[in-house]
Amino acid sequence: MSMTPDQQPPLRRRRLVPRDKDEFKVVRVGHRKLWFSDLYIELLSMSWVAFAALIISLYFGSNFAFAGIYYLDAGGIDTARAHNFLDMYFFSVQTMATIGYGKMAPADVITNLIVTVEALWGFTFFAFVTGLAFARFSRPTARVLFSDVAVISDYEGKPHLKIRLANQRLNRIVGAQVKLALLRDGVTKEGYQMRRFYDLPLVRDYVPVLQLTWTLLHRIDEHSPLYGASPASLRATEDEIIVSLSGQDETLSQTIHARHSYIADEIVCGAFFEDILTRREDGVIEVNYNLFHAYRPPHKAET
Repeated sequence: MSMTPDQQPPLRRRRLVPRDKDEFKVVRVGHRKLWFSDLYIELLSMSWVAFAALIISLYFGSNFAFAGIYYLDAGGIDTARAHNFLDMYFFSVQTMATIGYGKMAPADVITNLIVTVEALWGFTFFAFVTGLAFARFSRPTARVLFSDVAVISDYEGKPHLKIRLANQRLNRIVGAQVKLALLRDGVTKEGYQMRRFYDLPLVRDYVPVLQLTWTLLHRIDEHSPLYGASPASLRATEDEIIVSLSGQDETLSQTIHARHSYIADEIVCGAFFEDILTRREDGVIEVNYNLFHAYRPPHKAET
């Protein structure tokens, strides 16, 4: 049964900066992807589950392949213990890992040559895996929490776009800098449809040290791309507000990056974020992350 246009399900909005890895996909028609030319990047960017599955598959697959080669020349192993394929497999494991229990040993030139090749492959494989694992563990990553929504409300008597973020680690981000941009559909004078970036200047785009929370403020005036916009117009032009943060992790002494985005349905007009910072009587600053994403309507005074 076909559906009328009014009954058609809405298309899923695609973000440039997705909230999950499966939310945004690009299909490159006519592009030849040379997987091995960027093998290092591919191996670093894949998930830990996929990486572990690949390494385990290579390890067992290599031993299975060499066991099959040894099995073709069963008399090449000088021991009464090597009777079947399973024995050949375990001999391959001992050879690749350079264990050498002494129960099984090569008995002819051909088998010694195969052992030589497998030993070389074993050294290369384990060095390769060790280097990749270290590179994946040592990559600098940011743990920055962004508010689920952005709000638009007054600040110092003027409307501002507000976004809240916080460093989730217990250390500090030194020299934290944030860029805010708007991605919007538009049509050029020549009639071409384009998706353009527009800068959204912040009241403050840099802090020397980010340890607690930071509320980003963009003033909405006649110079702002958001001036005069409504929730309907934001949806019509498929607006996406992109937040990009960079800084130096104090512990790692390396540059880290974090990004987030908001679409029209995640921008709340006329609302204020709930306060989450409290200074206790003993001087300790308390941060209530239970209210980090909470906001209140504008009829309550903002403190």
